[in-house]
Amino acid sequence: MIDKEQLLSLLGISEIEIERVVIENPKTIKIHIKSLKDGSHCHGCGKAINCFHGYGPEIELRHLPILGYKVYLVIRPKRYRCEICEGRLTTSQVLDWYTPKSAMTTAYEQDVMRALINSTLQDVSLKYDLGTAAIQEVVDRLIETKVNWTPIAALNVIGIDEIALKKGHRDFVAIVSAYIDGELRVIGLLAERTKAAVRDFFLSIPKRLRRTVKMVCSDLYLGFIAAAKSVFGPRVAICADRFHVAKLYRQGVDDLRKKEMKRLRQSLSKEAYDALKNAHWIVRKSRHELTADERRILNRLFQHSPRIREAYELCEALTAIYDAPVSKGQGKRKIRGWMQRVANSQLTCFNRFLKTLNSHWEEITNYFIDRRTSGFVEGLNNKIKVIKRRCYGITNRDHLFQRVYLDLNGHARFA
Repeated sequence: MIDKEQLLSLLGISEIEIERVVIENPKTIKIHIKSLKDGSHCHGCGKAINCFHGYGPEIELRHLPILGYKVYLVIRPKRYRCEICEGRLTTSQVLDWYTPKSAMTTAYEQDVMRALINSTLQDVSLKYDLGTAAIQEVVDRLIETKVNWTPIAALNVIGIDEIALKKGHRDFVAIVSAYIDGELRVIGLLAERTKAAVRDFFLSIPKRLRRTVKMVCSDLYLGFIAAAKSVFGPRVAICADRFHVAKLYRQGVDDLRKKEMKRLRQSLSKEAYDALKNAHWIVRKSRHELTADERRILNRLFQHSPRIREAYELCEALTAIYDAPVSKGQGKRKIRGWMQRVANSQLTCFNRFLKTLNSHWEEITNYFIDRRTSGFVEGLNNKIKVIKRRCYGITNRDHLFQRVYLDLNGHARFA
């Protein structure tokens, strides 16, 4: 004999009464219930109505499992008649534990969403014995495909970067993100990374929120920088990510290393050249990251190539400037001093970087204002790449936006 009071407690739903319980195979329980709540709201005029008109058609709602059994709640919604509206409209009672036209209770939908975090539609489909289309319907109902600006109070720092939707294709989308109430949020997935597309998105941000933006972090792509400047103007600092900057000046050292290693292959004995094994990895490391063996190899390389030593030391010096707790003004003076050292060295491996440095002087030195990086954007890029691999190359931008939101914010939303 099933104790209905205990079963009610397991269901976790209030204001209902269990009428009967039917156990079916394979391992399915159908619990017939009725609502104890009275009244509804007219779908015509919106006013409260209490004139009972009967019951609507029977519906089945998938609910949370009990002891390994699938659970379905079977209910005939109460209907109420409006005495005010012409034609005396009738309306079905709406209960807070399920959504009209859904085949699941709210609790079960949220359980499905939790299971979908860091997973796939296919895996959850197998685990829950649900069709992938049914799961996607839940996702579409609970997660918007665009950011909802209404509950957001401020943006402060915006990050923007790009990612290719399809491997090997030039099918780039722009990713715009921000920390909102301590949570990393995607606020835009743009179909194009052009200046016009990014500018249009920035302009779509409500004015009250645009006024809260203090900094935009980006790589050195001109389209992103130009769009941010045209919308936010001089009031907002545009900050070039230091790691993109570091990649540029380190690339200069690496290019020099390749040339010098070709020269050394010709000029050194095989034994001496082999003693420089793994030098290409070692030169890419900072000195404090090296092991004792790696330091010996690096010093050996420096003996054979003073030019690599000089370039490596200049690279380390610029990194030290970035790491130092200095103001923007101090940072500018130190970088100008570094540029003079490069000029005095007569090295040409930094020429490309120096050109970029002169072109984006303010954006690069804005890093020292608040020591901001777009590292959170790069981390988000990696997250999206994982989602794409896991979801078998998802290319629908709306679905991608939903999946990124779910993986980043799902635990807080559906806890």
